[in-house]
Amino acid sequence: MAQIIAEVSRTFNEFLLLPNRTRTDCSPATVELRTPLVRHIAGEQSAIELHSPFTSAIMQAVSTPELAIALARNGGLSFLHHNQSIQDQVAAVCQVKNFKAGFVTSDTNVRPDDSLGLLVDVMRRTGHSTAAVTHDGTATGRLLGLVTSRDFHPQRHDLAEPVSERMTTIAELPHAGPDATLSEANARLWDERLDCLPVVDGEGNLQYLVFRSDYTDNKRFPNQVVDGAKRLRVGAGVNTHDYQERIPALVEAGADALCFDSSDGYSDWQAQALTWVKKHYPEIPVGGGNVVDGEAFTFLAEAGADFVKVGVGGGSICITRDQKGIGRGQASAVLDVAAARDAFRERTGEYVPICSDGGLVHDYHVALALAMGADFVMMGRYFARFDQAAGAKLPTRDGFVKEYWGEGSNRARNWQRYGQGAQGLVFEEGVDGYVPYAGDLNEGLALTVAKLRTTMVSCGSATLPEFQSTARLTLVSDQSFQESHANVTLRDTPTTVS
Repeated sequence: MAQIIAEVSRTFNEFLLLPNRTRTDCSPATVELRTPLVRHIAGEQSAIELHSPFTSAIMQAVSTPELAIALARNGGLSFLHHNQSIQDQVAAVCQVKNFKAGFVTSDTNVRPDDSLGLLVDVMRRTGHSTAAVTHDGTATGRLLGLVTSRDFHPQRHDLAEPVSERMTTIAELPHAGPDATLSEANARLWDERLDCLPVVDGEGNLQYLVFRSDYTDNKRFPNQVVDGAKRLRVGAGVNTHDYQERIPALVEAGADALCFDSSDGYSDWQAQALTWVKKHYPEIPVGGGNVVDGEAFTFLAEAGADFVKVGVGGGSICITRDQKGIGRGQASAVLDVAAARDAFRERTGEYVPICSDGGLVHDYHVALALAMGADFVMMGRYFARFDQAAGAKLPTRDGFVKEYWGEGSNRARNWQRYGQGAQGLVFEEGVDGYVPYAGDLNEGLALTVAKLRTTMVSCGSATLPEFQSTARLTLVSDQSFQESHANVTLRDTPTTVS
């Protein structure tokens, strides 16, 4: 006879946080959101910490290099998806690791014999007013000069003229060498009254441009997650099929953390893969999952997982529960795994962080997941809405939407993630759809973080460990859930204030 688990499978919607006393030293400005990413000795600092408890899902529709850069600059971490060739995933990792805040790879480039008319078209397409003139018209060609929109006027100058007639040549152009730091470059911009400083290598090839206009932009991101060389951190997803070929390439490319990506991580295959990684690449942290109970957590932690992802079937594009009848309410899963995590710490002296992955529909669900014991969250639908995600932005009658598809959909066909017993996807475990467009990640995540901070203040917590240890939760009846929402007819036009 099957074993029946008496506890009801509960979701985040079934809980509310109770306010605790807020101290005078506890304010949104003083809340600290640092959290460990990987296994560490209890009481000691983790080798990798997130400055904000957010990671992006291991999905084609979500974790692009552009999103990874933006999220790391905001204190979180992306895991670049593995449903692509090893070479393409390595290139994506390199793109993030090679990003230098304030050092811009030029996207507006022309050759000296290109016409001013072509330059106008290029500037219009990129929206930028400064172009690098290189010998081959590429972003890394030998730099011959710069030309800006102030160097010519489309109505005043002959657009058939070559760019070389209006550019400032490299001989007249202040420029920096490859070892210049951002602080040195910014100092030269101001001291020499420059708008742009090119950075070239020893052979005179263009590497980057540093703009005065980016100076204040870089000050916007004080919580960037970087490695010892001040490069942004990035993670990479791997599977249990080609990991022995994929992982060496990702480690060589500079990936900071790996994560085995599976719809069901409670398997001997994942344990064997974790053991292999720990034997051959002990220096690289690697996570495991996904799981929904304490027994599965302990299994992966003992196999060497440096963090464990929690959640099966709770994602907004996931239909695993519909197709296979497998899963668990995300709140119940997080609470159970968090208890096992704490028991593992007491027994071994090692703390293995857990990640709540899925079931996070509203911003306040993030606070609930963290209060229930998650060290950080992983989200797909949330990040898929932003400009930096992969999906196309499409107009509809009610506004813009972004494409969003699951790894178990026919569009992605990520058979490596789903144990269906074939070298392909036999049936779908995800859907292909759309999510409301939400603009730029930097602005959207800032709003979510502001909500999280104020929630923690109402609960009297200034740090995430304090939040986990003192938070009080109450179950919500259907009537309480209805009472939680606005119950008036809402305006559909802005209020006019005289």
